[in-house]
Amino acid sequence: MSFIKINQTFVATALLVAAIALLAVPMAEGLLQGETPDGGGLRRQLNENPECWRPAGDGDWSYDQCPASPPSVKLLTAGKFAVLTKSGVTTTGPTSVTGVMGTSPIAATALTGFGLIADSSNTFSTSTLVSANIYAADYTSPTPNMLTVAVLDMQAAYVDAAGRPDPDYTEFGAGNIEGATLGRGLYKWGTSVGFTSSLTFHGNETDVWILQIAGDVTVGSGARVKLSGDAKAENIFWQVAGQTILGTTSHVKGVFLCKTAIIFKTGSSMNGAALAQTAVTMDSADIVKESVCDKKAGCDPI
Repeated sequence: MSFIKINQTFVATALLVAAIALLAVPMAEGLLQGETPDGGGLRRQLNENPECWRPAGDGDWSYDQCPASPPSVKLLTAGKFAVLTKSGVTTTGPTSVTGVMGTSPIAATALTGFGLIADSSNTFSTSTLVSANIYAADYTSPTPNMLTVAVLDMQAAYVDAAGRPDPDYTEFGAGNIEGATLGRGLYKWGTSVGFTSSLTFHGNETDVWILQIAGDVTVGSGARVKLSGDAKAENIFWQVAGQTILGTTSHVKGVFLCKTAIIFKTGSSMNGAALAQTAVTMDSADIVKESVCDKKAGCDPI
């Protein structure tokens, strides 16, 4: 009897091992499928390193370990602006804005420090500190309607960026991204985010970065955002639920979609766009527009 029981135990064990082996085959296949460069499925969950490229033999970069680039955030007519706000723009010192500036629904009195010169049409004003036209909600038609649409487009872009599901990277660096090099993808933080010295975006000219940030963005004094490869500032979208604070003489790149304020401390600069749902304040700042307006929404010069 004991011999029979031993044989039964052996047979049962063998069957269990065989069953586990059979189950392991599709699981292993799933892991391999997850490693494909389409950016989908399991690989996106396992890949916790945003430096997902590797040097290729010809000296270029291979991106076969990177998640797929997310679709760009459509700015529509908000993409016409270097600076667009709902609660005004204030500057002190020799600020320079290269591009269009606007505010709505607040009036032109909330644009302070620019020495505004009203055009005879009263549809826009100019300033020695701003390279293009300046618009406010109390100017003559069609300016108020144009600004209403642009602000709605700015808000829609914020909602789009904030609502993108299935992030490729979550809580990277616990919000401390000092010295990091970020590959394309969707990043999500439930905290504030900051860096003290440097941050690099590496990718090609069509790669897109979307940074979903639940708190503030704080950039240290003298800190720099750098682009490598063929990465473009117009493809980097900072969706910030709090405020963005740029330390003295710091430099950032990208389109900043801010739920609250964007604060440029003395000598700070941006290549991209400052799109704030409250106000922008500047102290001897330098802003150069690098953002894209969707031609389908109407991007004629304004």
